[in-house]
Amino acid sequence: MNEKAYKTMTAIGAGSLVIGIIILVVGLATGILTIINGGRLLKAKSDLIF
Repeated sequence: MNEKAYKTMTAIGAGSLVIGIIILVVGLATGILTIINGGRLLKAKSDLIF
């Protein structure tokens, strides 16, 4: 019984690590893209005429 619990915990722990790494990479990429787009908007602000 204990062996089954340890195997389940190992699988869930590994899965959680993988999901955490994926979320970290996606979040980092999204943050970088947001900073780049914000910089472009600020740079092009002087060209806008209303």
